[in-house]
Amino acid sequence: MFRARCLYGEPCFCYFVRVKVVTKSAKETKEAAKAWLNPKFAGSGSGKATVVALIGNLGAGKTTFTQAVAEALGVKENITSPTFVLEKIYKLKGQKWQNLIHIDCYRLDKPEELLHLGWQEISSEPENLILVEWADKFPELFTHAEKIYFNHGEGDHREINFT
Repeated sequence: MFRARCLYGEPCFCYFVRVKVVTKSAKETKEAAKAWLNPKFAGSGSGKATVVALIGNLGAGKTTFTQAVAEALGVKENITSPTFVLEKIYKLKGQKWQNLIHIDCYRLDKPEELLHLGWQEISSEPENLILVEWADKFPELFTHAEKIYFNHGEGDHREINFT
């Protein structure tokens, strides 16, 4: 907990909540993703894109999580990691966001490469929900992103930390 000044100069207390979920299968990982997404529909937004950094090793559940988010948002296409194409954009209908943008930074060597994909533009548009795999390669670009950490467990178990 730390002290901060709220909008009107009054002292307030802020809490950073970290939620840990342990899943035992891809199905449970997808259920966790859908549960994470539900409260996102309520907020009015910050006037910028909703950016989520998905951080974890290969096979830790980042793409499985993204597949569930896409499914919950009505995307009918098969969702795969955009490792080689770097970015996939899915149009959404009847949702809070107009676009789900799935980015994979695994093959990028420097942040400028993400900027060449139009990062400044897409991250400033409030109609975009952007899920970024391997965002930890360029932390300077994701200082204000929500971060979700994925860790391998035994077998199909995954530990997901929401911050």
